[in-house]
Amino acid sequence: MTFEGIYTPAITPYAADGSIDYAAFANVLESLIEARVHGIIIGGSTGEYYAQSAEERLSLVEHARKVIGNRLPLIVGTGAIRTEDAVAFATHARDHKADAILVTSPPYALPTELENAHHALTIDKAAQLPIMLYNYPGRMGISMGETYFREVSRSKNVIAIKESSGDFNNLHLLACQFPNIALSCGWDDQALEFFAWGARSWVCAGSNFIPREHVALYNACVVEKDFDKGRKIMAAMMPLMNFLDGGKFVQSIKHCAELAGLKAGPVRAPLQALEEAEKAQLQAVIDGVKRNVAAVAVL
Repeated sequence: MTFEGIYTPAITPYAADGSIDYAAFANVLESLIEARVHGIIIGGSTGEYYAQSAEERLSLVEHARKVIGNRLPLIVGTGAIRTEDAVAFATHARDHKADAILVTSPPYALPTELENAHHALTIDKAAQLPIMLYNYPGRMGISMGETYFREVSRSKNVIAIKESSGDFNNLHLLACQFPNIALSCGWDDQALEFFAWGARSWVCAGSNFIPREHVALYNACVVEKDFDKGRKIMAAMMPLMNFLDGGKFVQSIKHCAELAGLKAGPVRAPLQALEEAEKAQLQAVIDGVKRNVAAVAVL
């Protein structure tokens, strides 16, 4: 498998009682397929995996596989504190024909780079699936670095990384010293820079509700190699990226999905819904993004 294009970490819709709304989840997946994103990720941060039971996470993977079929690649998140739990999520993904798995650092434990690499390689050995690493120190407490990348590069299955540190030094390190690990943008307001450094994919939560605009930026920079056009699209999208950087990330993504006509439902505790003023501000931002991107690109 190669990672090229827009990969959407799908939201998880909930009913009013807090249970997973599987019909609404299927609609989310169908909307992404119709919008022609390039792959779907289940069990990511945007999907609120951290607030779900193991049974719920497994059932979402099974449901997604049934809905998606072979129409798009399915990538499954394996994030967990315990290596044993991450292995269980990974082998379940393999058993349900996932195309790849997302491997994070275990949160809270604060392993060394060598210990973290052992965690990843243990998951790899059990699952034997293509791996996209997920480096997000803001949530995990540690960052993947040169020692880690050297160790995990021993496996042919480690083929890509969602780099979400926000640190350009890591972007440069990967691009220059580890070309065997394909770059994927995981920090939205750096998408243009990632594409300039050779990234050919972007994992972006905003593609849950404005997928065509995200695809347009990818097409401009990667397919057409027209960075003048790409800069114009990026500039048009920056107000949204700035809003999301201000906090209440998952709440904003789910509210925007509702604005797009999808049933997203509430977020799970400890998160809380947006205030009415925030919703109004977000509506204005989305309207502006759609209008300004449409002035630059054919959607």
